[in-house]
Amino acid sequence: MQPSSRIQYRYYDLVMATFVTVLLLSNLLSSAKIIDIGLGSVGSLAFIFDAGTIVFPISYIFGDILTEVYGYKRSRRVIWMGFGASVLMALCVWVVGLLPGEAYWVESTGQSAYDAILSGIPNLIVASLSAYFAGEFLNSFVLAKLKVATEGRYLWMRTIGSTLIGEGADSIIFVGIATLLGTPGFVAEIMLSLIATNYILKVSIEAAMTPVTYKVVNILKRVENEDYFDRDTNFNPFKLGI
Repeated sequence: MQPSSRIQYRYYDLVMATFVTVLLLSNLLSSAKIIDIGLGSVGSLAFIFDAGTIVFPISYIFGDILTEVYGYKRSRRVIWMGFGASVLMALCVWVVGLLPGEAYWVESTGQSAYDAILSGIPNLIVASLSAYFAGEFLNSFVLAKLKVATEGRYLWMRTIGSTLIGEGADSIIFVGIATLLGTPGFVAEIMLSLIATNYILKVSIEAAMTPVTYKVVNILKRVENEDYFDRDTNFNPFKLGI
């Protein structure tokens, strides 16, 4: 079914809001902490990851849902909404960091505490947006193409397959740029460990959530009366129209 751009969906805005919220939350958590849960290492690679890795895969799940139900064009619009929200977040954090602190706050908490947690967010946003742009669009593109190729069958294969490609690009670009920019917590000594662990965790979380993805997709297809196939879609990521 190929929908008109004027169709009003009941849950499209809800899925979009959740997608953007998860994206912003993952950037905040990534700046706050690098996690080591004590699983050791394999050779020179340690099992460590930035905290944003815990929630970021959820954005890919919602990206899969958006593309599977509403199509690439509407997914592309949501990806750009997330892009804009992330830029706004980085700008706000940067401006607030420049403003002078109140005397008691400076004495009791200190600018250093703000900088230790939040000063890395602008760098992370640059890394995240670069990775996000490549990873999310690759994920959506591959999923849309596979849906047409399989005539809508094998959703599990399509979601996991697109994730393997999208999350691979995302993990390499995100950690690589965050490290090159000197973001607190991201240093060259642990870069490969972060890339490997982030990738494994992201793919594993989405694979484990496949039954949930199936359920949500089936509910939305039924409620929205929509099951979009991108047979004649312009996949240009910079085209914002629907």
